Amino acid sequence: MSSAPLAAPIPVPPAAAPPAPTAPARPPVAARPEIVHELGPARSGAAAPVVEKPLSLFERLYNQSWLRKLVILAVLAGIWEAYGRYLDNDLLFPTFSATVEAFFRGIADGTLPARAWSSLKVLLMGYAAGVALASLLTGLAIATRVGTDVLETLTAMFNPLPAIALLPLALIWFGLGNGSLIFVLVHSVTWAIALNTHSGFLSVSRTLTMVGRNYGLSGPRLIGKILIPAAFPAILTGLKVGWAFAWRTLIAAELVFGVSSGSGGLGWFIFENKNMLDIPNVFAGLLTVILIGLVVENLIFQTLETRTVRRWGMQA
Repeated sequence: MSSAPLAAPIPVPPAAAPPAPTAPARPPVAARPEIVHELGPARSGAAAPVVEKPLSLFERLYNQSWLRKLVILAVLAGIWEAYGRYLDNDLLFPTFSATVEAFFRGIADGTLPARAWSSLKVLLMGYAAGVALASLLTGLAIATRVGTDVLETLTAMFNPLPAIALLPLALIWFGLGNGSLIFVLVHSVTWAIALNTHSGFLSVSRTLTMVGRNYGLSGPRLIGKILIPAAFPAILTGLKVGWAFAWRTLIAAELVFGVSSGSGGLGWFIFENKNMLDIPNVFAGLLTVILIGLVVENLIFQTLETRTVRRWGMQA
């Protein structure tokens, strides 16, 4: 008996796997507008981008702060000269050239150096006394709460009081002489320096103080090695402000009672020449006051700032 051939099994295709879930499309990330991406040349042999190049002569000169200040002073002198020539009245406003001529004439005959030194001697005495008193008050304020209350009360009382308002009392108490000038100078210097120094000490981080105590520092050593360096930017600002207050207070006081021991300072020199209607000499005296202020600010205080706070990295 013959058997029929068996049919080949029909292959069954596997069931299709369900599609994998797709992540939601993320929006394209936009480039930050403040960042500019500059792609250099990608071809081989192309010039590489310039990373460093020498400064031009103009850029090197522009980076010198003293030169920029000289340019500003030259522009102001030019405006002064042009306005003086426009008015053409030396009794009202002398030209810059006439003022410079009177200035060098006063230098040559020794009048201006003698008057400037007379003012500076009194200024240094009053400034030193004011710094000493401000240091004492600030030390008490840092050491005790009562000292803080005393400093805050005294500064609130006397700091708004103009030094010129004390001239009548100074004349009564100390007479016509250097004592009266020193008294008003101490008043003008003390409060500005004390306020800035105290604020600088209060702004010192407690972490620095704790580090100093961990190293065994306390009392004067803690103040000298931790507090003063950390607060020195504020202290230096107080010294600058105190100097400016003292300088202008001295000139104003000398305009009122500047004669002492037969000679006066720059303020009295200005007052005398005003009475004689020698206006170029008046402007020469004012120019001397300005030049002394520029020298002190740009030589003494700037050098001190460079060797302290900038060297310590506390100021750019």
